[in-house]
Amino acid sequence: MSETSRSDNGQAQEFTKDQKKCLMPELNFTTFLLSLNASALVQLGVHPDPSGQASVKNLPIAKQTIDVIAMLEEKTRGNLTEDERRLLTNILYELRLLYVKEKGCK
Repeated sequence: MSETSRSDNGQAQEFTKDQKKCLMPELNFTTFLLSLNASALVQLGVHPDPSGQASVKNLPIAKQTIDVIAMLEEKTRGNLTEDERRLLTNILYELRLLYVKEKGCK
């Protein structure tokens, strides 16, 4: 993350301490996967809803999110770094286990 930004007229701007707190992390494949993982954990009821409401399970949406991550695994096969591949594999494994546990399947 850069501590400066370019305004529309090309001039560099320094961020204040409060503005730095609001900066989003760099968007890359890893942060995208972690975002999907966080969404799935909320949908599975493992983490509270970020809006401040109580945890609410939504298993059909959780399954869809897990399926999206699985599709990414299939479509990116052979194009990921070792760290990205390992993260994707581990996220899918953990989410699938949690889903089966929440679904009550034996």
